[in-house]
Amino acid sequence: MEVANPPARPSIGALIAAVLLPPLAVYLARGFGPAFWISAVLTLFWWLPGVIFALVMLFTPPPAT
Repeated sequence: MEVANPPARPSIGALIAAVLLPPLAVYLARGFGPAFWISAVLTLFWWLPGVIFALVMLFTPPPAT
């Protein structure tokens, strides 16, 4: 029976970036792609939606390619 690896937890620096500058946290976690732009737009509308989206992106595993 195989034991599944637990998902990687984000670093403290990524969590701080998610609160202070959400697009930076998404860029560090997922790179420069659609998630980055969604985070940037949400942060421009208001800070809290960008933070929530960044935290979701940090705590969910990237899609398998």
